[in-house]
Amino acid sequence: MALFSFFAGWIGYLFICLLGLIFIAFLCFCLYIKYIHLKYDHIPGPPRDSFIFGHLPTIQREMSNDRVVHDKFLEWAETYGPVYRINGLHAVMLCVTCPDTTKSKYSVVLLLHRFFGNGLVTAQNHDEWYKQRRIMDPAFSSLYLRGQMGAFNERAEKLMDKLADMADTNTAANMQHMFNCVTLDVITKVAFGVELDLLKESDSPFPNAIEMCLKGMVHYVRDFTFQLYPKNKKFINEVKKSCQLLRSTGRQWINERKMAVQNGEDVPKDILTQILKTAGKEENIANDDEELMLDNFVTFFIAGQETTANQLAFAVMELGRLPEILTKVRQEVDDVLGMKQEINFDDLGKMTYLSQVLKETLRLYPTAPGTSRFIPNDIVINGIPIPAGVTCVFNSYICGRLDKFFEDPLKFDPERFHPDAAKPYYCYYPFALGPRSCLGQSFAQMEAKVVMAKLLQRFDFSLLPGQSFDILDTGSLRPKSGVVCNIRHRGQTPAA
Repeated sequence: MALFSFFAGWIGYLFICLLGLIFIAFLCFCLYIKYIHLKYDHIPGPPRDSFIFGHLPTIQREMSNDRVVHDKFLEWAETYGPVYRINGLHAVMLCVTCPDTTKSKYSVVLLLHRFFGNGLVTAQNHDEWYKQRRIMDPAFSSLYLRGQMGAFNERAEKLMDKLADMADTNTAANMQHMFNCVTLDVITKVAFGVELDLLKESDSPFPNAIEMCLKGMVHYVRDFTFQLYPKNKKFINEVKKSCQLLRSTGRQWINERKMAVQNGEDVPKDILTQILKTAGKEENIANDDEELMLDNFVTFFIAGQETTANQLAFAVMELGRLPEILTKVRQEVDDVLGMKQEINFDDLGKMTYLSQVLKETLRLYPTAPGTSRFIPNDIVINGIPIPAGVTCVFNSYICGRLDKFFEDPLKFDPERFHPDAAKPYYCYYPFALGPRSCLGQSFAQMEAKVVMAKLLQRFDFSLLPGQSFDILDTGSLRPKSGVVCNIRHRGQTPAA
């Protein structure tokens, strides 16, 4: 009995000590939060919801109510100016809409490292990033992509065939789904020489894998506690399997192509072949470089497909609501293309109003709304001293909807991007800016123009009544209802 009392006493003592340590640790954490508040509270910002959690409850509430969280950031920008702070626990983030600051260059922060590896989107080390960019650049130059116009046309024709079948059977088309299929088909064909034919009844796992990776990325970035809850374990495992599928497939395709090149076999003149040839000229290519190539494969697969599909869907949504703009852009397509099926590279440059429509789509609906930069040194932004060690977020959704940058910002007006109009000064950056701008932007815009031009040339479309025109925020922005359209051949009488 005495022995039991002895151990019970010690256990009680240890428990009290543990509680004391937890209390001291919590107190130290609170003191650190107070220090952070004192360090950054001279920067304007909305009132915090709580001392510890800062603005996180408001942000979480916006996201859980199926709203676009960027609308709240826009509201704060209109209230608190071009630089304001957001607090969350001990962290501080600055939302910046000051063009001169946007123009400056800072080191990219590693927000997406877990999903994209250490590829071009997420590489922090400049020398490492520069080496990757040097290898990748030739494959994404306009000169090289000009030679891929045949593949762009071929994949887009598959979509036209599918839409023709739907027009013949008077079947409504979910354009978001159609564009998701064709953009993924284009990427696998032009980049890797692989034909998925997703517009047919395909059982390919890639669309679902990409969807799962995007969902996982959103949870990882927006809720750091998501992985701690047992109820989310099944979802987390599905995300891991999806990432593993993309990486294992990429590794297989890269290795097969490397062997074919080394054996002198005929290989497709696609982006992968060009990258391997350029990499072969580099000195000291290590296993790490091959892993980086794989990281970029996953990045291209996930980021490239989703964003272009969403841009096309939003463009169709706006054209379906604005018949005057639809008539004007269709007339331009008819003038440039006439009845010919094959679009060449020079045709793309002649369709300037179509370019304006696509640019205006990205102003109002930037499919990847923001980019982050880490501030390693003390700086001054808009007259406000900013201590080092903070992350700045540059949000193209906010800038595109501020009336100080764009008059009547919620109006869809392609004339903003007329060749003679004043160029937006560092307030329009759907593909980011500077040397770290999106490598695949020429690829994406060529693809979007080919698909949209063929659609306008061949079909009339009208939006199905009753659907929402709201935005669904899944990390990237997409139309909530999928843009469901009635499709008709040009000149065909609408069905009764």
